[in-house]
Amino acid sequence: MSFPLFMWQLVRHPKTISAIAPSSKRLALQMVSEITPETGRVVEIGAGTGVITRQILAAGVKPEDLSIVEMNPKFCRALKVRFPDCNVLEMDAQALGSLPLENVGMVISGLPLLSIPEPVQQNIIDGAFALMVKGGKYVQFTYGPKPPIAPEVRAANGLEWRMLKKVWLNLPPAMPYVFSQKS
Repeated sequence: MSFPLFMWQLVRHPKTISAIAPSSKRLALQMVSEITPETGRVVEIGAGTGVITRQILAAGVKPEDLSIVEMNPKFCRALKVRFPDCNVLEMDAQALGSLPLENVGMVISGLPLLSIPEPVQQNIIDGAFALMVKGGKYVQFTYGPKPPIAPEVRAANGLEWRMLKKVWLNLPPAMPYVFSQKS
């Protein structure tokens, strides 16, 4: 069910999907590898068909502690059916900072940040870090050879980062990064 929905949305809305296939389970496992019992609430942005969502829940995050932000109405409806106990929000990720959530320890993103204009990217990253507790982590993957957040946005937010393990068994291969604000 996920793959046909993904492909149909890719054909109908290629500029907003920016991927040629859904994320692989191996990429999803890398994206959630930083989750611990101390993480607290998690917000996932750009959830698509829910491949990473499934792994967030499998990593031990309770459904009531997971908020899913998705802008595509068809993906959003499917996510509400697949994850009825999670808080699924049909909204633009630029409004993250306005969410009335507390104790958010991590934001996990499936957004194609490098294909998003820098001012929009800035709004998303500002909102994510405004939402998270001190020491929160922003997890993002990219298909390219450089960090997935523009240098100016990283500098404006005082971000440091590290790479996780490259996922070769993803189409295309992907590199997950973990960003945090410098102490």
